[in-house]
Amino acid sequence: MSGHNKWSSIKHKKGAQDAKRGKVFTKIIKEITVAARNGGGDPDANPALRTAITKAKAENMPKDNVERAIKKGTGELEGADYIELTYEGYGPGGVAILIEALTDNKNRTAADMRSIFSKQGGNLGETGCVSYMFQRKGLISFDAEQYSEEEIFEAAIEAGAEDVSTSDGEIEVLTSPDDFSAVSESLEQAGFKSIRAEVSMVPEATISLDPQTTAKALRLIEKIDDHDDVNSVSTNLDIPDGFDPDSYQ
Repeated sequence: MSGHNKWSSIKHKKGAQDAKRGKVFTKIIKEITVAARNGGGDPDANPALRTAITKAKAENMPKDNVERAIKKGTGELEGADYIELTYEGYGPGGVAILIEALTDNKNRTAADMRSIFSKQGGNLGETGCVSYMFQRKGLISFDAEQYSEEEIFEAAIEAGAEDVSTSDGEIEVLTSPDDFSAVSESLEQAGFKSIRAEVSMVPEATISLDPQTTAKALRLIEKIDDHDDVNSVSTNLDIPDGFDPDSYQ
């Protein structure tokens, strides 16, 4: 499993422990609003909106929240005017970090990102410095204690998925961005309930660091991801199964 996927897993589990569901909802609402603003409120005709709604369903977001976010995007309800931004940089050990943000104040967000990188031993880089190391993919994860890889694999590949793998207690289905919603819906209709679904940047290769540096890099990534304007964080860091950054202070 790639470094980014491992971070998604750690983030998901930590989010559940820290009761951060409200923050997760806020970020998805921004994503839905921007998608509806850019491509209209009909998910059948707007792939980006369809993807954001799939993500909302995986997080059990109430339907009313989704509908309000769409209306804010289409102008039926008043809402903030968000800008889509990408930041790139390096963390401890030279690990690559790619950030996708939605903000209503790009100067504030840029200053915050620069400060977080600096305080956590990283460097905010120029556009293009790490993005070439990643490709956009759909990721759908399932609890390996609830389902077997074999049953997920058969249904996923038949639905058009690219690959299925198991690591750290999760079965992960990899898709092209265009097939993400269709594969997710097909698996849901087959009775498989995902624990996470998203389209994000996946590293083409990962790097391994010593435990202390891995923990430092993860603390930087967590600080970035906790920022209200950050929608997703991707990294090429290889994180060992069961790794606990809190064990290395």
